[in-house]
Amino acid sequence: MRKNFKKERELLGLTQDQLAKKLNVSEVFVRKIESGASNPSSAKAVEFAEFFRKPLDYLFPDIFLLSFDTKRIKRKEAAK
Repeated sequence: MRKNFKKERELLGLTQDQLAKKLNVSEVFVRKIESGASNPSSAKAVEFAEFFRKPLDYLFPDIFLLSFDTKRIKRKEAAK
C-alpha cells in the first residue's frame, strides 16, 4: 500500500474518483496505484508528483527507491 499517496489525496479532500478526473485517469487506476497493485508510467508518476507537489520517492518509494543505483552512489563517494 502506498500510504503517502493516499494521505496526500485525502489531505486535499479528494476522493479517488475526483483525483482520477483531475488527472485524466480511471478511478480503478487510482485505486490500484494506492494499493500497490499497479505502477504508473514514469510520465504519469511525474504528473502525480507535480499535482501533489511532492517528490517521486515520497509518493512511490517502492518504485523509485528500489530501482535506485546504490553502487553508483558508493563509487562517487569513494572518489571524493
